[in-house]
This record gives sequence, structure tokens and C-alpha cells, in this order.
Amino acid sequence: MAEPLLALPALAAGSVITVGTFDGVHRGHQDVLARLVARAAARGLPSVLVTFDPHPLEVVNPQAAPALLTVGHEKLEVIVESGIDYAIVIPFTAAFSRLSAEAFVTDVLEARYGMRELLIGHDHGFGRGRSGDTEVLRSLGARRGFRVEVIPPVGDPDGRAISSTAIRRAIAGGDLERAAHGLGRLYSVSGRVVTGAQRGRELGYRTLNIAPPSPRKLLPPEGVYAVRAQTHRGPFGGMMNLGARPTFGDAERALEVHLFDAEGDWYERTVRVDFVARLRDTRRFESAAALVEQLRRDEEAARRALTALSPGRTFPSSAASLTPHQ
Repeated sequence: MAEPLLALPALAAGSVITVGTFDGVHRGHQDVLARLVARAAARGLPSVLVTFDPHPLEVVNPQAAPALLTVGHEKLEVIVESGIDYAIVIPFTAAFSRLSAEAFVTDVLEARYGMRELLIGHDHGFGRGRSGDTEVLRSLGARRGFRVEVIPPVGDPDGRAISSTAIRRAIAGGDLERAAHGLGRLYSVSGRVVTGAQRGRELGYRTLNIAPPSPRKLLPPEGVYAVRAQTHRGPFGGMMNLGARPTFGDAERALEVHLFDAEGDWYERTVRVDFVARLRDTRRFESAAALVEQLRRDEEAARRALTALSPGRTFPSSAASLTPHQ
């Protein structure tokens, strides 16, 4: 399977690489990327992240594949902020999954991308059956002449290692603050604005209807949320209904966002919606007038939640600092 450097001649002199799924690009991932950038700069080599799509478990064990924190371009949008030179997304196929750890190192990381150093997370494993654990990689490095650095985990406020699994658990349980602690930012969903039933404008609360995300995307429990929307016109506070619209007999799950102090045509634009706080459950109201009264209370609560965000930060002000485990 060995090939010349694949469409990246800039790596001919070598590179410093990290490998992983990086779902969520949480604070542990961010620590790995910061170290990668620093180490590459010290060596005078490009920094390279190698990741996969789809998630490897979707191929090797679909029943065990987790819902994802980042889908489509969401992961790359966060990675680009790290300052790395290259992000390489390898299509993960059944054939690729059968590569041994040594073949992946020699035929892909070295032959294609000129690896001279490898940085990996403490719990990482790759190659067939995840056989490429830290000890195997260190042995390969000693034999083939590349340096391997294993990065320790980053701890949450309770001293537990931050992981994509723990963040998924927090989001599925509606614990947005714990998820934000691990991510270092508010959890979000991105989507295109599409035409809806236009009930919002009749109620005095015009909404942006966001196209359903990939079914692989993990969403918090259904309910009404205070949100911050990142748009082509800048950021806006708002509130979102995630779920059904029982007052109108509509059981289909939808994402409807009302932006505060915003006007204009948003159709076909992509919007990123950051979850700030959960306000209440979705429920049925006896009349449209009763719903409007509740929406006014929701707006007041959402504005309070948005005001409580610490200036210059992207997660609730009560978030504690996170430190690496040594």
C-alpha cells in the first residue's frame, strides 16, 4: 500500500503528526493539538492531524457506534482554530480497518505524510483491533527512528479525565454546563435555514427553521433553550424549541430558533446554534394565546441566561479551570 507523499509535497522534509477521531475536539484534544503545534514549531516541521470519516466504529461495529458530538464540517471548524498546518481526513473503510498498526505507521503515516514524530493521547489505539497502543507505537518508533510522545489526559473539575464519552453522557442527560466544561465552549448544532410552517410570525415570534442535522448528531433532550446563534450577520442571542410542536398537533422533531433583535432574510444560510441553557420542557398549550404568554416568559428567561454568560468566554461563568493530569 506504500505510496509517495500523497498530494502534499510540502511534507517531503517530514512532519509531526497526531492521529485520532477527535470527536468533539474537547479540551483534552485541544491540549494534544497545542502540543503538536509547539513541537512542530520547535522542529521546524509542519504539524499534521490525521483523522477519519466515518467514525471507525460505524464500520467495524455499527451497533456500538456512538452518536457524534461533531458531524460534517463541525469538527474541522474547531480544529482550524488550533493553528495546525494540515488536517487530513482519511475515508475509513472495511479494507482500511484491516490494516495492522505497523502497516498504518509505515504505509500511511511515514510513506504518505513523512512522519518524523508522533503525538498521541494516553488512551489511543489504532490499526486492526486497535492493536497500535502506546507500547506498540513506542516499540515501532524505537525500531524505525521516530519519536513518540504520549499526552496525559486533561481533568474535569471532579478530577476525572475529559473524554468524548463523558461529554456525550452529559449532553444526553441535559447537563449543558458539564458538557461546556469538557468542550471549553458551548455545545452547538449547525444547519441550513429552510422554509417552515411560518407559524412564528403569526405569533409575533418569527423563527428560523434549521434543517434536521445528520441522524448521527447527538442532540440534548427535547425542550426550549436559551441559545446564541452564529450567523453571516454576526452573533445573536435567542431561544430555540427543540422537539415537537404539540400545541399545533405536530409530532415531528424540529429546531426552531427565534433570534432577539434581528431582522432580514435568512433562508438557505447556514447557522450555528450554541446551547446556553435549558429553560423548560416542550408541552402543549390550550390556545395560541397561552403559548404566546409562555413565549414571553421564555424570552425573559433566555435573555437572563445570555446575560449571565461571562464576557469573552464561550461557556457559563461558573465553569472551573481544567488542568492536565500528570
